[in-house]
Amino acid sequence: MKKTITTMVITSLLAASAISFQASATEGLSANVAVTNNYLWRGLEQTGGAAAVSGGIDYASDSGFYVGTWVSNASWGDMKTELDLYGGFGADINDSMSYDVGFIYYAYPDSISGKADFSEVYASFTFTSLTVAAAVLTSAEGADAGDSIYASADYALTLGNETEVNFHLGNYSGDFSTDSTDFGISISKDNFTFGVSKTDYDDGGSSDDMKFYVSYSIDIDL
Repeated sequence: MKKTITTMVITSLLAASAISFQASATEGLSANVAVTNNYLWRGLEQTGGAAAVSGGIDYASDSGFYVGTWVSNASWGDMKTELDLYGGFGADINDSMSYDVGFIYYAYPDSISGKADFSEVYASFTFTSLTVAAAVLTSAEGADAGDSIYASADYALTLGNETEVNFHLGNYSGDFSTDSTDFGISISKDNFTFGVSKTDYDDGGSSDDMKFYVSYSIDIDL
């Protein structure tokens, strides 16, 4: 659950923000490494509230094309590892607007059942500080294309001292998904991100409790 090629990989994946892989990617190969106390995706915990360590490698062309892979420990269902493969195209329309479209495959290679993998196509549009995005299911065991949609909106506010505050709202719906709405706020500075996330999805446990997380990420030019 991966997301912009570097810092957004952390805040979108871990903080369940809008999908936007291309936004700050630079031409060539790059890598990213991150650690968080709680891996969240669309407001739901992916490691049962435990810490996660993740990393990825990306290639971006100055034409706007990009491909990459990202891996993290996970702990839900019968799997321990998540491996994401993705590619897409993003570009600026003008100084205020940009877009991003792509495909992502979520793989769980150590799943005993072998039926947890799924894929989505996604698209996002950014106008100044506001990003709206949607991801649509394309394949999954026992599901048809279009059986789920995740729509989201994010607003990024830049403060002094290179501090960024991000406001997030998302909605997951469809036959394949757990129908739910999630929202959150995160603050990022110097590779650290602190955030809070809440979802209205109730599985009878603690899934709908307020979740807090802290993450640290490093980006590496290769």
